Amino acid sequence: MESIAVVKALAALAQSSRLEVFRSLVVAGQAGLTPGALSESLGVAPNTLSFHLKELVHADLISQERVGRNLVYRAQFDRMNAVLAYLTQNCCQGQACLPALAAACDC
Repeated sequence: MESIAVVKALAALAQSSRLEVFRSLVVAGQAGLTPGALSESLGVAPNTLSFHLKELVHADLISQERVGRNLVYRAQFDRMNAVLAYLTQNCCQGQACLPALAAACDC
């Protein structure tokens, strides 16, 4: 993944309402959510929500699909995973760090 795409994704998530929208879509999974359901659950006005959804689509973090008369938005899990992989690409100088952390905390 290119750094420009990562910056665009992180910039889109660097706003509290968009972050909440994205997290709601992650929880919804592949079923996705309609704008009405998102607006109701998050308490965001429809016109404001429309702006935030457009920004997330532009950053390629969510997708939009017409299903009958409704639009359904879904998190782009492959894109989210690519951003996370980019951020952790050189974690622990290339060494496996999760087992060491688990041993250190006596989990």
